[in-house]
Amino acid sequence: MNNLYKLLLVSSAILGLLAIGMLIFGGGLLAMGPFVLGSLVCLAIGGKSVPILNQMSFTIWVLAAVSVGLFYPQYFQKIGDFKFTGFIVPLIQIIMFTMGTEMSLKDFEGVIKTPKAVLIGLVSHFTIMPLVGVTLAKTFGFPPEIAAGVILMGSVPSGVTSNVLAFIAKANMPLSVTIAAISTLVAPFMTPLLMKLLAGQYVAIDLQAMMLHVAEIIILPIILGLIVNKFLRKGVKWLQNLLPKISMLGVLMMMIVIVSSGRDSLLQIGPLLFLSGIIHHTIGYLLGYWSGRFMGLDEASCRTISLEVGMQNGGLASGIALQMGKIATVGLASVIAVPWMTISGSMLSNWWREKE
Repeated sequence: MNNLYKLLLVSSAILGLLAIGMLIFGGGLLAMGPFVLGSLVCLAIGGKSVPILNQMSFTIWVLAAVSVGLFYPQYFQKIGDFKFTGFIVPLIQIIMFTMGTEMSLKDFEGVIKTPKAVLIGLVSHFTIMPLVGVTLAKTFGFPPEIAAGVILMGSVPSGVTSNVLAFIAKANMPLSVTIAAISTLVAPFMTPLLMKLLAGQYVAIDLQAMMLHVAEIIILPIILGLIVNKFLRKGVKWLQNLLPKISMLGVLMMMIVIVSSGRDSLLQIGPLLFLSGIIHHTIGYLLGYWSGRFMGLDEASCRTISLEVGMQNGGLASGIALQMGKIATVGLASVIAVPWMTISGSMLSNWWREKE
């Protein structure tokens, strides 16, 4: 098996070089497609033999999904009159349901045990990222709907990935789970309010309708997940193993559909949006960490708040963009953010782990 992994890694390098050659010598975007996609798939599978690549395998699969949507959008836009974007909300609800199955009422004990740290984390999350998003939207001069997407990425709650990375970083896991859970549950109120206040200058925001949509996407699936966790999951081992895989598959399918629908806009403004995303989430990590330090929290809690501030729920941002009818523009920031957050968050967490 190791020989197969090595062969795949070599194949990935060769295909990557061929893709670069196509780019340099003008082979065209479509000509690069098979080489880029082949290189990423070989890297994701072959990387299982290399610890650092194995840790980043999901990120590599996300990049592969983005490549599929970028190079072959015509296959993932619609069949007849049915648009593939119709899958996005159900996929997000599946992911939220999976999150609910990972939660229990014990996750909220952190509010009682460490109220100061929880409050700092929540306030930092819902102030730093939205305000940085507005600043970047104005600084880069994005078109209105793209700018609204950047602000939206800063206004959603933290994602499940932050909990995994907190574990890797040897951070405060109970605090991470508590902040992620509470930020998600208050999102039906906070996210639409922030969008109305900060993004209303760019796109029309129906506050009440957005609150209902976010509640539909988040609250109902999580409640169902909590019920399954309480009454069924402990007795159904196969469900415990299956749900995370379904969640990851759902993320990959979402990436393909969103990129396919907004491919032309992404090609036009993608590089600037990517740079904006790098700045946005890097500042989130930095200010999140130092907000904890400034308030006298311990190192582990500061690491947790850094990750909870810098890591956003890109899937929810995509779902809201779809409900707004602007997935091809407002939804693009989330497509850029998901791979970068996973890569940067993994690097930061591993660096902290090595510092111990």
